[in-house]
Amino acid sequence: MTDNDIMSLMREAPPNGQRALFDKYYSYVYSIVKRILSGFGSADDCEECVIDVFASVMMKLGGDDISSLKSYVGAVSRNAAISMRRKIASKTGLNVSIEEENVAEIAEDTDVEKETAGKELSEQLLSCISDLGSPDSVIIVQKYYYDKSSKEIAEMLGMNAASVRVRCGRAMKRLRKLLDENGITL
Repeated sequence: MTDNDIMSLMREAPPNGQRALFDKYYSYVYSIVKRILSGFGSADDCEECVIDVFASVMMKLGGDDISSLKSYVGAVSRNAAISMRRKIASKTGLNVSIEEENVAEIAEDTDVEKETAGKELSEQLLSCISDLGSPDSVIIVQKYYYDKSSKEIAEMLGMNAASVRVRCGRAMKRLRKLLDENGITL
């Protein structure tokens, strides 16, 4: 079915047009969303974003013609996924802009030296984890920071759960070795 056929169906028989649009572009939308949300969101977040994309596209196609349906669907997918990624990042604190950061006074009982040492240790640990490379670093972060199951990580990375478990074990051994080489004890 061509894009013109889908747009005609959207005007004449909206439920049939919506079904045709969904059938033709679901994989395309999902791949865009998954690529952008990789490492940030779960499979449920991807599905929610895909649903939002189709809702937005279907509302727009109700009355107006669009010159290139595929380009429009791709742009809406990209923008929705970026918005979802920002929303997830702000909830988890992965990505905080300087404007959003609340700068507060340091409390008198704050041990600045201890906090600084903790931050430096965290930075060194994250550096060692990133040295593992992808997908091992993603697996470690998702498993131990976000408390994701092997099954959830496997879905996110397009692997099977057994492979994720094996890679996680091997990555942890490599991480321990890197930490020892850098003199980091936890």
